[in-house]
Amino acid sequence: MQDLIVLFHCIFGNSHLFMTIEFDHIIPTPLKERLLQKRSDVWHSPLTLQQGEFIKIKAPSGTGKTTLVHILYKLRYDYEGVIRFNNKAATDLTEDELAELRQQKISIVFQDLRLFPNLTVRENIELKRVLQSPLYETDMIDEMAALLGVTHILEQKTVLCSYGEQQRVAIIRALMQPFEWLIMDEPFSHLDIVNTKKAAALIEEECKKRKAGFMVTDLDNDDNFSYTRQLIL
Repeated sequence: MQDLIVLFHCIFGNSHLFMTIEFDHIIPTPLKERLLQKRSDVWHSPLTLQQGEFIKIKAPSGTGKTTLVHILYKLRYDYEGVIRFNNKAATDLTEDELAELRQQKISIVFQDLRLFPNLTVRENIELKRVLQSPLYETDMIDEMAALLGVTHILEQKTVLCSYGEQQRVAIIRALMQPFEWLIMDEPFSHLDIVNTKKAAALIEEECKKRKAGFMVTDLDNDDNFSYTRQLIL
């Protein structure tokens, strides 16, 4: 299966081998006054993330962790400062470049998961698997489902699954596409310790296999990964 994995991409045809994400003093406009009163390693600061790093962003409630993820994925534009992907400002991306970013460069698990409730678990995962040229064959869905203990719900509509089951489904779905960065917003909030460890092991294996960067936001400290850096939002 190793030969099916896209290990290296050069974003938008430039000469970079690894994808960098740069925050140049970004801060969400609606939260600006409140956030400027607090210490942050991310908001209104210079910060560059290098592909291959494992980044933990500790984000207490109300500090904008979901806002940060939405800004990174270009779902929100109400912020000051500049985000750059390999030195190219996010605001300068064409529609085609944004599509490539989302399909080939960045995979994401939102806090609200964004699964399709009336599709089965397998259909939800399969949609991401075949988005472009498949990274994995269909048997990888079954393999990952077995690892995370959700084989029994693969043919079940997602709306009937528990939230913890849906979190594991969202993780598998995110791992089905190519990526140079995997970004997750509180992905383990409804998982017990055992299932969290299983999910973390799979995530780490896939990121290291692809030489990808990993960024996770959460409320508390954890030892799920050997983080390169732990930042305060």
